[in-house]
Amino acid sequence: MLGIEYNVILAYIFGIILLYLAGWVLLVPLKYLLRLIFNGILGGISLILINIFGGLIGIHIGVNPITALISGMLGIPGISLLLILQYYLKI
Repeated sequence: MLGIEYNVILAYIFGIILLYLAGWVLLVPLKYLLRLIFNGILGGISLILINIFGGLIGIHIGVNPITALISGMLGIPGISLLLILQYYLKI
């Protein structure tokens, strides 16, 4: 016989499963962080575009990390929220 030791095979299988789980635990938060950064950048770009074209009709939203993240996370509703908040807080 070849002398197959099932304990060694089970240890390798268990090690591969643990390696997969450790990679998954480390990768999932990184994916959300990268998505948040990407959306924040897109939000900042959209705010800059609104400031450029909105300047023609008197609309201006300050670009800072908070407004970029709000518009990046919420998209168009976030930009609408910022415009409404700006309107009500200026009056």
